[in-house]
Order: sequence, then structure tokens, then C-alpha cells
Amino acid sequence: MPESSLSVRKHAESPESPALVGDHSSTQHELTTGLQSRPAHIAPKYLYDTLGSKLFEAICLLPEYYPTRTEAAILQAQSAAIAQAIGPGSVLIDLGAGNCAKAANLFPVLSPSHYVPVDISADFLKKAIEPLRQRYPDISITPLGQDFSQSLTLPATLPGEKRVFFYPGSSIGNFTPAQATEFLQRLHVAGGPDATLLLGIDLVKDPAVLQAAYDDSLGVTAAFNLNILNHLNAVLGSNFQTVDWEHSALFNPERHRIEMYLKARRKVDVHWLGHTRIFEKDECIHTENSYKYTRQSIADLLQQAGFQEIAFWSDPHDWFSVVLARPLQTRPHIKRML
Repeated sequence: MPESSLSVRKHAESPESPALVGDHSSTQHELTTGLQSRPAHIAPKYLYDTLGSKLFEAICLLPEYYPTRTEAAILQAQSAAIAQAIGPGSVLIDLGAGNCAKAANLFPVLSPSHYVPVDISADFLKKAIEPLRQRYPDISITPLGQDFSQSLTLPATLPGEKRVFFYPGSSIGNFTPAQATEFLQRLHVAGGPDATLLLGIDLVKDPAVLQAAYDDSLGVTAAFNLNILNHLNAVLGSNFQTVDWEHSALFNPERHRIEMYLKARRKVDVHWLGHTRIFEKDECIHTENSYKYTRQSIADLLQQAGFQEIAFWSDPHDWFSVVLARPLQTRPHIKRML
């Protein structure tokens, strides 16, 4: 979860469901490899089927989940500075767009010519853009259902200039630092020499604040995490039962990351596609990491990926940051904003 109690919905979607894009055989192979690993793991992108996306929307409304409201406050307070730095007529590429609300809030100040929402949950994305087409008829909207964590393929018809990659919500934290560097390097290539990054990045803070954000009192995050098992049942034909598992989240201070797991309540025998694995009581499946950054580690990450920080904004508590960056070879004509 960018860093987001259900009854069992066995086979809620058919294996051919378009809710999660990607080649079906490669998806099954990836999931099988993760489940057979020791310890077992599932990539966090599989948290975001249609139901998972809706549950994450609910998480963003929780009092414990500070990133969404803190980031929104920063973006609102700095909207004029962001618009000045980017300028009108940009191609706004919204990575992990979800319901598109964060990017849509920037439309009045950015005045983009194109909007390209990209999300792994294709069905959810299609519904999200319908009201935007009606509200903003002058903006060309090109939705892309892609797993951009592996590769990003932009339409050849998309203008090559003034591309702005908007990646909010501290989703960059779902990557390991090495993966984050590779991901940003791919954006560097896809954006060209005048590309702009607008990133939301969560900062290191009191572990108690982090713990509450990923293990809320209402159990919405637990439902979000458990729903990944329903999604696996749909894709793999597996026999996971959510009642056999419990949500676990902890902060790893050495790696500066929140780690989310599903822990077996009892001995569990899981079958899928001719495979079997027995999970012993208290054995875990690792579902997500959410890395937290410092000011220095953000600067290091950008530099390693070929970008330079142009502006850095945070909230009064220094809980969250919004960073604007451009390729190192550019010489921007705007003043550094702190």
C-alpha cells in the first residue's frame, strides 16, 4: 500500500478477468514462484484488483492513514509553484492513477493538453475516467491498463515533449531502493530530456505513527491485505480461505520500511494449478514493503536515476514530501524552492 472483515469470495472473478492487466500465463508463473519461495511472497501490485482498489480508497479516508491528506495539503499549498515550474500544455502521465482524483485536482492549475492515467486495475480505471471526459472535454485522455512496474509502453501518438510523470502516494516506496532506481531510470528514458517528475515520497518518522497507518483500528487495511488471497483464488484457482490468515504489519528500523504479511492462524494446505504447499501455523506470506526516505536518501535516489531535485516540499511535521525533479542534463530556469 503506498504505502491502502470480508467474507470469503472464492472465485469471485474468472481467471480471464480483465481487472488486472498482463499476460495470464506469466502472471500465474510469477505468483507460483512467489508462493513456492521460502519465505513466500506476493508482489504488492496484486493487492489492487477491483475490490482491492476500492478498499484502498477507504484506507485513504482513515484518520490513521496520514499520507493521502498530508500529500493533498502539500499539493494544494504548492500548486502555484508546481504550475509555474511545469507550465501549461503538458502531457500528464499519472502512474498508478486509481480513481484519478489526485491528478484531476491539478487540472485547473496545470492545464495539461493530455492526461494519461496508467493503472494495473484496468476495469477500475475505465470507470474512473468517464466523469473526467465529461468535465474536461478539452483535455485528451488516454487510459492505459499496464503493469508499469515492469515496463511502461506509451502510445506512439503521444507528444514527446513536456511529459510529466506524476507518481503520488509514496508508491515509490513499494520498490526496493535498487528497484526504485531502475524504475526512475526507465522514466528518464521514456520522458526524454525535458521530462519532469512529480513524486510523493513518505518520510522516516515515529514508528508508532507508521504502525497505526498500516494496521488501523477498523481493520480496513487488514481487509485490503487479506483480499489478495481472493484475488489469487481468481487467478490461480487456489483454495485460500481468508479466515485461515491474519494481517500483520511492522516497521523494520534497519531497512526504514513497513513490512506487511499474512500470517497463518493454523496449519494450512493450499492447492493451485497442480501445486501444493503446506503453511505451518504462524508462517507468513510477505505481501508488501513500504520504504520510508530521508531528505538525503531522496536526493541520492534521484541522482542515481539521472535526475536532479528542483523543488522539495514537506508538511510542518516533516511526515511527507512532494518532490519535483528533472533530468540532470537540463538546466532549469526556475529558482530552487524549499
